[in-house]
Amino acid sequence: MKKNRLVLIVMVMVLISINGCKKVETEPLERLTVDYIFDEGDRNAVYADLFLNNIYSYLPDGFNRVGGNLLDAGTDDALPTRNASTVEYFVNGRLTPANNPDAAWGDCYAGIRRVNIFLKNIDIVPADAQRKQYWRAEARFIRAMLYFEMLKRYGGIPLIGDKIFGLNDKIDVSRNTFAECVSYIVSECEDIKGKLQVEPVVDTDLGRMTRGCALALKSRLLLYAASPLFNGGGFETDPAKKALTGYLDYKESRWQDALNAAEELIGKYALEANFIDVFIKRKNNEVIMAKQRVKTFDVESNNAPVGFIESGAVSKGLTSPTQELADAYTNDSGVPVPNSHLLANPYAARDSRFALTFFFNGSDWLKRKVQSYEGGLDKPNTPGSEQTRTGYYMRKFMANFATNTTYTNQDHNFIIFRYAEVLLNYAEALNELNRTEDAVNQIKLLRIRAKIKAGTGNRYGIKAGISQTEMRALIQNERRVELAFEEHRFWDIRRWKIAQQVLNGKLHGMKATLNGSTVTYEPFEAATVVFAPRMYHIPLPYGETTKNTNLVQNEGW
Repeated sequence: MKKNRLVLIVMVMVLISINGCKKVETEPLERLTVDYIFDEGDRNAVYADLFLNNIYSYLPDGFNRVGGNLLDAGTDDALPTRNASTVEYFVNGRLTPANNPDAAWGDCYAGIRRVNIFLKNIDIVPADAQRKQYWRAEARFIRAMLYFEMLKRYGGIPLIGDKIFGLNDKIDVSRNTFAECVSYIVSECEDIKGKLQVEPVVDTDLGRMTRGCALALKSRLLLYAASPLFNGGGFETDPAKKALTGYLDYKESRWQDALNAAEELIGKYALEANFIDVFIKRKNNEVIMAKQRVKTFDVESNNAPVGFIESGAVSKGLTSPTQELADAYTNDSGVPVPNSHLLANPYAARDSRFALTFFFNGSDWLKRKVQSYEGGLDKPNTPGSEQTRTGYYMRKFMANFATNTTYTNQDHNFIIFRYAEVLLNYAEALNELNRTEDAVNQIKLLRIRAKIKAGTGNRYGIKAGISQTEMRALIQNERRVELAFEEHRFWDIRRWKIAQQVLNGKLHGMKATLNGSTVTYEPFEAATVVFAPRMYHIPLPYGETTKNTNLVQNEGW
């Protein structure tokens, strides 16, 4: 009987999840389902726990999630290998309110609805009080996270509190301002941080929300809120619309808020000694929050160069990093490498993160060298074939299979927050508050891990007497390199208001040509990209603004 009941609950929850994606807050949860899941006779709270676990599924998972591609393939860091990939709408002008490959609106509000159902009914279940406190806080954190996911896309969105809309309810909610949304999310993080578990947690609770998650969300949110796009720098001409997508004025105190938020996490976590371990070591010191996944080698098979065949399946090589990203990596002395194609080996003696982020011509993989030269195994130039568009493939997140002949299943949890980001948040806020040398000390920690040489005065490639403006550019570059392909660049170039600079014009690749035993390299134009000011904010979905005329569309859309 218990087994049949569990099967019924799982089936109903699947149906709820399918229906919940169709529209915002209009699908009712049957009373029967609530009675089954939140049952006063379920003393072990098995079904309520299952319901909460389902809510976790609404958290973002960044691996090849946008039409089969990484979100970063919609930036200046990469191109999708496949032609006509929807992620390119973000850089080719095809994004519209009705044509958005990463809208998020429906899924986020569906997740928020489930949180509200959980919060309303969890007290029915006679579970341990401490356990229920953790669960309530976890659910509220996920709700705050989902609001943030929408806020960074659209600006202010409707805050619905604990309300659960019914089938016959008229949904005519208006958007809250950006400031109201920031205040709400911060207040939620503040209220729940003392009600969540504190790491380390037992193995069975790995992946559950902890105090560090609430602090990390607050840190990222307040960093964004202090940044140029949101901190009084909106492009809107209508003040009412500008209030929806950012603050109306600039305040330096917002950088202090961002600094204080990051400071709460300093020393609470630590950098892993080896960069590669951050992404494949299930329990490590650096990860604050990650989307849990079963062990697999899908990241490798989806992104390794196309000439590699594993278990009869050809690797897909879905992501083609750009030369612009390659040029962001310094040499092992922390110095930029301009005109790297003129070097006999453009990839020697580089920042160690480079070889753990890129497959380039000559990389070691599955007991052979990557052949991304023209006509090579990994760039065969066969008509109609899918292959790198830039001469590079993405290497990041993968285990070390250089000396293996086959893949084995690995931990590939998608990291949402990690300590390296906190250090970068901290450095950015310090620099904006004219504490540039303090910011230098945070960047040094990342460069030490990257095996950059200490150099004169132990500066790790950072010049003595660096100015605030120079340090700002260095921090932005360090963030690009350290967090590549982790869904940061897409939002960073917007909040810094540099997207119009980096996404208008050409993106480049590196052509490798084999002549006898010698390989020569030459940059080439790989794609033309465009970015209009209105694209700093994603348009609200067309279906939502037509159903609810109180939803004001973002300017320009």
